[in-house]
Amino acid sequence: MTTRMGNWLDERLGWRSVWNAIFLRKIPKVNWFYALGSATLFLAVLQIVTGILLTIYYVPTPDHAYDSVQFITTQVPAGWFIRGLHHYGASAMVILTVLHMIRVIVYGAYKFPREVTWFTGIGLLLVVVGFGFTGYLLPWDQKAFWATTVGTRIPATTPLIGDTILRIMRGGSDLSAVTLARFFGVHVWVLPAALLILLGIHIYLVIRIGISAVPRRDE
Repeated sequence: MTTRMGNWLDERLGWRSVWNAIFLRKIPKVNWFYALGSATLFLAVLQIVTGILLTIYYVPTPDHAYDSVQFITTQVPAGWFIRGLHHYGASAMVILTVLHMIRVIVYGAYKFPREVTWFTGIGLLLVVVGFGFTGYLLPWDQKAFWATTVGTRIPATTPLIGDTILRIMRGGSDLSAVTLARFFGVHVWVLPAALLILLGIHIYLVIRIGISAVPRRDE
């Protein structure tokens, strides 16, 4: 029965060739440093799942954001655990992404024919940092408010266009309900869309081109 069902689906979807290309492809002999990308991918999936669960209760308004976070932490079953996974997972994802890119640089895996893979990896790093920056404001407590105030002042020092960048980020001259709504929208819509697009391209290129072997001493 299982074999017949598999054959029926394979004739219509070609899933076996996809399975072979992803999971049964030949890879060079590598070490544990090559697992950093897979670990980062696992954390990305974890962040998506826990983020979706948090949005069920989170309210992105100045009057209710802090209270909704406290409700999640203290009242929702396993809410403290889900929020903890999302909070610490964000920091772990930044660390693993940076370590993964350092490994790529040290091993020279950014060279031909993997330049485009490297470029998408840089884009993913920027997206991950963007997640951390926009998500930091969402609890709407004193630490988040003043940290975001300082953070948004940094690009404001850019000559000529700094004030414009500041107003775009904050939705005005000061942090307000517009800022919170803007950060929330970017955090749950814009950045996830960019993440999925870049991640899809990145994984496709890894499968299409393959991974580089550990360089020898003479390379």
